[in-house]
Amino acid sequence: MREPRSRWTDIAGGDAGERYAERFARLAESGADMHGEARLCAELLPPPARVLDAGCGTGRVAIRLAELGYDCVGVDLDASMLAVARRVAPRLPWILADLGDLGDLGDLAGLGDPVALADRTDQENRIVRDERGNSPQSGEKGGSFDMVVAAGNVIPLLAPGTEARTVAGLAALLRPGGLLVSGFGLDAAHLPLASATVTLADYDGWCREVGLSPLRRLATWEGAPYDGGGYAVSVHTRTPDRRGPRE
Repeated sequence: MREPRSRWTDIAGGDAGERYAERFARLAESGADMHGEARLCAELLPPPARVLDAGCGTGRVAIRLAELGYDCVGVDLDASMLAVARRVAPRLPWILADLGDLGDLGDLAGLGDPVALADRTDQENRIVRDERGNSPQSGEKGGSFDMVVAAGNVIPLLAPGTEARTVAGLAALLRPGGLLVSGFGLDAAHLPLASATVTLADYDGWCREVGLSPLRRLATWEGAPYDGGGYAVSVHTRTPDRRGPRE
């Protein structure tokens, strides 16, 4: 079975979880605001909305939203990051899945119960997906989340060529009127990469193709207006008459 990879995998390897957690622990100790993403999400939609933290990493955003009363599910491709999330918040569902694989997203869309999926081992989940053939079924039973948040440069760090179908898969997970909230760098100064991999025009086009309409664009998670700089937070909503791919 192919081991899924992404730009993040190529940068960080397979053991970044503890290093990543230590970095944010030091930032928290310094007094840095660690909850801008969760605060913006809470301003956009009140609890107890159902939220998917897509590319959740060590779970910082989902854990904070759960503390605020949201029904949260975290998903990431990096098992070392999920190991930290599971240790910190063992009662939340943390799922190993590839955002660029519509078969994996199909599990989240309702082909499998997220809590039951989280109770299976990562290897068991991979076997189930492999037996199903990773068929692109997301959207067929989608629409279970009120919000999908993709913070931390998730979109630019996907595997090359998977960006459009990832946006399509995430859109299919939203209820009509649900929100896709993403933030990512647009230049090397705001990315762990030598150059940008995604433009706002690219991203808006992928959203438009699957029935996501723009609501807001910000320069920071704290809500500063976007001024054409190197980082953008985008909020799109799922148009009620569009449910995603293959519907």
